[in-house]
Amino acid sequence: MEVQQVVRAPGSRAPCRPLSPSQGSQSESVSRSWAENPIQRLGYTSLMMTTGNQLASAASAYLHSAAHQPVPWHPWGSEAFARASAEDKPILLDIGAVWCHWCHVMDAESYEDPSLADFLSRHFVCVKVDRDERPDVDARYQRAVQAITGQGGWPLTAFLTPDGEVFYGGTYFPPEGKYGRPGFRTVLEQVLDVYRNQRDRVGVQAGALRQLLADHLDEVERGDVTPRLLEAAVDGMSEVFDSRHGGFGTQPKFPHPTAVTLLLHVWQRSRGQRLREMIDQTLVGMARGGIHDQLGGGFHRYSVDARWIVPHFEKMAYDNSELLRVYLDAHAAFGTEEYAEVARGIVRWVREVLADPAGGYGASQDADVGLHDDGDYFTWTRSEAADALTAEELEVAAAYYDIGTAGEMHHDPSRNVLFVAESVARIATRLGRPETEVADRLRSAQDRLSAARAKRESPFVDRTRYTSWNAMLAGAMLQAGAALDDRWAHDHALLTLTRIRRESPAPDAVGHVPGGEPGLLDDQVQMARAALDAHEATGDAQWLGWAERLMSRVWADYWDTLQGGLFDTSRDREGEGLLPTRAKPVQDAPTPSPNGMAGLVLSRLFEIGGAEIWRERRDALLVAFAGRAAQLGLHGATYLLAADWHLNPAAHLVVVGPEGDAEVERMHRRARMTFLPRKVVQRVEPGAVGSRSWPAPLAALITPSEPRSYICLGTRCLPPAADDREWAQRLAAASHEG
Repeated sequence: MEVQQVVRAPGSRAPCRPLSPSQGSQSESVSRSWAENPIQRLGYTSLMMTTGNQLASAASAYLHSAAHQPVPWHPWGSEAFARASAEDKPILLDIGAVWCHWCHVMDAESYEDPSLADFLSRHFVCVKVDRDERPDVDARYQRAVQAITGQGGWPLTAFLTPDGEVFYGGTYFPPEGKYGRPGFRTVLEQVLDVYRNQRDRVGVQAGALRQLLADHLDEVERGDVTPRLLEAAVDGMSEVFDSRHGGFGTQPKFPHPTAVTLLLHVWQRSRGQRLREMIDQTLVGMARGGIHDQLGGGFHRYSVDARWIVPHFEKMAYDNSELLRVYLDAHAAFGTEEYAEVARGIVRWVREVLADPAGGYGASQDADVGLHDDGDYFTWTRSEAADALTAEELEVAAAYYDIGTAGEMHHDPSRNVLFVAESVARIATRLGRPETEVADRLRSAQDRLSAARAKRESPFVDRTRYTSWNAMLAGAMLQAGAALDDRWAHDHALLTLTRIRRESPAPDAVGHVPGGEPGLLDDQVQMARAALDAHEATGDAQWLGWAERLMSRVWADYWDTLQGGLFDTSRDREGEGLLPTRAKPVQDAPTPSPNGMAGLVLSRLFEIGGAEIWRERRDALLVAFAGRAAQLGLHGATYLLAADWHLNPAAHLVVVGPEGDAEVERMHRRARMTFLPRKVVQRVEPGAVGSRSWPAPLAALITPSEPRSYICLGTRCLPPAADDREWAQRLAAASHEG
């Protein structure tokens, strides 16, 4: 199955007892099969019409890919629940994603089986959900199944009462028992027997699970926001840090970019060697591993092994946005050129694969393309590499990427995942050749391998423009535009944000998809963050105003006036099943916590404009979760970054000068590309200086008479800089002070 990170706060209740044996984990690959035009495949068009499969018109790529199946799928909605109630049938809920390999495996093995489909049609009401399209549904049912089985992931297979209560579930089920898991037909028969003959037991289980879910989804636990929160989190990260390969934990291993960003913030103050090692070993380990696409740029979702070598090959917009930010920050902090190269690769992948020329980014790139495939597009046999390269290039590339006759993929042991196994310097020494010659041959080999790979059938790209993920990528691209001097990244990010703002259904709210109805907290706070990034990149006050309107609406629609904290859905949002169960998430799983992100945005709004309302709301938010955040460690990194803004002074960087002045533009770019924790950058026209509200130290310094750049670290300000050379000196001094 596709693994989801599972975090259970210390002291939480034990999982509910499952109604039948829980599942183990699979240990081998299963091929999947589907076609580019699945509705036409195998003559299923007429069968679809007779079985009532309702997914043919679905906007979701994942739902549409199942439209040919003989299973009578319903999309999520009131019709399915009404039918289950009227016919007194349990609901089979399948939650997956178009990028999810094991979702397609289960589709091919089970849901394309006409006999199984007939059984499901007679005894169940079947509902299919795209977890990217409906994160609110996924969040609740993931937690429910995790409470039963102790594991989560995709496909999520849950069995519900007609009113949407969970009474049993799991993830991937094979058609016949294997991998330590019961066969799917056996599970269905047992679930049906329990539902029909043990209805009281079903009701008790469902009721207990709903109460447990309500307790788990509301993560508010009030506490004091103290420096110890950050110290405890760093201590916790240190305990689970893999000192051999970098990263946290053993396997599977996830990137955790926000946690690394938090470590960078703490390192900037302490300059601790242990922190530097944790950061570098993690970033280098990922950069040189197979989780990093060595040819195409960008990162796969996670690694199945501790060494970062064998990934699950899907690439997600949200992962790459936060990884881009942290590699840019680390490059700015340490000057490591390898980190800049990794960042350039992410930008290249986004530009070539995800970017819409009209503005916007797709959601994901799939892992594989067809039958018996498991990342074959990204991997190489020795003979494939030999066909693409000269003998001299193969000699170098095989050593550098460990391309041997025996590879790493279980489904085809001849296939190699490209990872950096040996440095250019060591290869040159071993071969007795100049290092420059080896480097040239490696570059030539990379070009030839890339050209050969481009001729392969490429994995499907989901072009859906989810607002939160588009905002995350746009903000990261704005940072890359400055740090890498990449005009395309800068311009396309602004084009994306402008398009989202134009398509928004309201001036103070955004939908989850273009033109969609507002209602998800994550979309609002991520867009507010990106709007502030655009304000810092351009100096345009319209972006600041939009961020303020978004966050004012957030407070009105999502804030819990009784217990504190922001709900993940607006208070007027209704729905079926478990959707009325209110959730207030503070952990990063896997995207940044929307409550933590709200704290960061509120902090920036206060520092930019000085309005006390933003600080008051930020502090109330932080207090609401402080008791829980201390227990989450690296999974609470976004919240802890917001706490860092509360506990430590901001760094104000202000560049004053007329638009179009080359020296002023250089100083503005340098301000944006410099790493400083809690940094606020403002670009101001001379005529607007007097109309702005400045913190006390800056107010005494700023003058509109001549182009100048100013920096204040809390209450301490350095002398103004008149040109980029002086400005570089000021910023270097500030970076050293932390």
